[in-house]
Amino acid sequence: MTKQITNTVMMVRPASFHMNEQTAVNNFYQQKEDGRAVDEIQQRALLEFDAFVDSLKSNGIEVLVFQDRAEDDTPDSIFPNNWNSFHEDGTVYLYPMYAENRRSEVKPDILHKIKSKFEVGEIHSFRHWEKENKFLEGTGSLILDRPNKLAYAAVSDRTQMPVLEEFSEKSGFELVTFHAFQTVHQERLPIYHTNVMMCVGEKFSVVCLDSIDDYSERNQLIKKLENTGKEIIAISEDQCNQFAGNMLQVMNKNGEKFVVLSHTAYSSLSDEQLKRLTVHGTLIHPDLSTIEKYGGGSARCMLAEIFLQPKYKL
Repeated sequence: MTKQITNTVMMVRPASFHMNEQTAVNNFYQQKEDGRAVDEIQQRALLEFDAFVDSLKSNGIEVLVFQDRAEDDTPDSIFPNNWNSFHEDGTVYLYPMYAENRRSEVKPDILHKIKSKFEVGEIHSFRHWEKENKFLEGTGSLILDRPNKLAYAAVSDRTQMPVLEEFSEKSGFELVTFHAFQTVHQERLPIYHTNVMMCVGEKFSVVCLDSIDDYSERNQLIKKLENTGKEIIAISEDQCNQFAGNMLQVMNKNGEKFVVLSHTAYSSLSDEQLKRLTVHGTLIHPDLSTIEKYGGGSARCMLAEIFLQPKYKL
């Protein structure tokens, strides 16, 4: 039986974290650096990152941490889930990235280290689409229901149909596409990544249905989730703006389950929503406020799930 959740995640410790001007053009969750020194932002992000890693490890979750290099000037390297996905059959997919300065996040040394620890089969790259300005940013763009071979995707500048169709053809995942929006200065603009407004666990989905303006698309999504046995925990657009859709269910080596979300997201949820979430795992909710403010991403964006089979016990 294909697993939906894993006990092993990859994270990248930042070396030059700051607001990325190249991604801010369509990531409306990012905020200007408002006079704060870049070095201070980096140090605050490091403190949040290290505390997050510690909280995962203390709960028995395997974390592979890779250190970024300052000379690479990759301010968003802290969000590695956008350039890779690792699958149970040994397949590794590499994805085309919207911002040019994010493309150097794809590090051969990281892949080499992964191959040394895990059974890796085919490595398939979709990065040829970058030359045609077509993009699909990993599990930021794709919300994968692995056992049911479904890929949920909100179409946007970073999640484009030609690449989605190639992914579907190559992977065998059925596409469930829709359009999701957020209100920016009274204008409805596309949400940049699907994982900002939706997550799918073993038996539940957190989703901002209000962001899907097309009712036929909204109903199609609800039907697909219900038909696959997912409890739908709906969040509001305001909660979505607090990163409440940016969650990930994981487990530890003992099979105990957890739902990972930021403290910002946790604080935005009602008691009833938290109660429903807790049924699916203990909540881990680190403070990621600096990373969220300047990076425009949250807890799920920082975690690249590894479903590959280990060559030896980690």
